[in-house]
Amino acid sequence: MNVHQHRVRYHEADAQGFLFNARYLELADVAMTEFFRKLGWPYGELVAAGADPSVVSATLSFRKPARFDDLLNISAHCTRVGVSSFGLEVEVTRGAYAIATVQLVYVNVDAAAATSRPLPDKVSAALRASVA
Repeated sequence: MNVHQHRVRYHEADAQGFLFNARYLELADVAMTEFFRKLGWPYGELVAAGADPSVVSATLSFRKPARFDDLLNISAHCTRVGVSSFGLEVEVTRGAYAIATVQLVYVNVDAAAATSRPLPDKVSAALRASVA
């Protein structure tokens, strides 16, 4: 499982002093990039290979608030792989406390044609090998 850390910055907090809800999608986006890096696919190489993942579904579940200066652990793992799509689950924790879970579905796109396309075989194989 790929884990990286993020310290909540002042400008990311809302009026209640909590990490603003939309920021969790930003954290999830970074988690996806780091997940692929750990699989051996830095983002530039991923795109050059013909993979251009685009989020088509995101479900966020919040358990506890994160606040300014909290150090968060963000982990991502692949939940499923299809022909042109895959799922990632991103978990945000602070120490032993579960903060949030983000479930994402990505579709590989051909940006110029604005259509889906199959995942490249090597990328698909790396994703399949990572499914727990």
